Amino acid sequence: MPESPERYVARVVDVPDRGIRLAPAAGTAAPGEPTEANLLGMAVALALGAAGYAHHPAPREAAQTVEALLAGEAVMPWRPTAPAAAGARETVPYVVCERPPGGHYACALQHRPPGDEPPAGD
Repeated sequence: MPESPERYVARVVDVPDRGIRLAPAAGTAAPGEPTEANLLGMAVALALGAAGYAHHPAPREAAQTVEALLAGEAVMPWRPTAPAAAGARETVPYVVCERPPGGHYACALQHRPPGDEPPAGD
């Protein structure tokens, strides 16, 4: 399996009327190898779906690639399906992905207080 970053962390940024954009944390990078980038993109999508995000009804931007989405250069047509729960309004959502050596990415959505960014890793 090709070398890939062991951790990917990105803040989830709401883009009104369009969806969300990922804002990768400092020190985070998507894998350079296309298959690994696609696997990370799928893991991010699964985490967002499990956290209650759904496809936004607005049409997608014309030019979207997995690499652009992971780099925060494109808007993902996703949105939360329920209003923010009490207390969640004071938090910042992050997608946090871990990849063990020789394994595949597993991602989860974390809500953290402002200024408490998860570590990006080594």
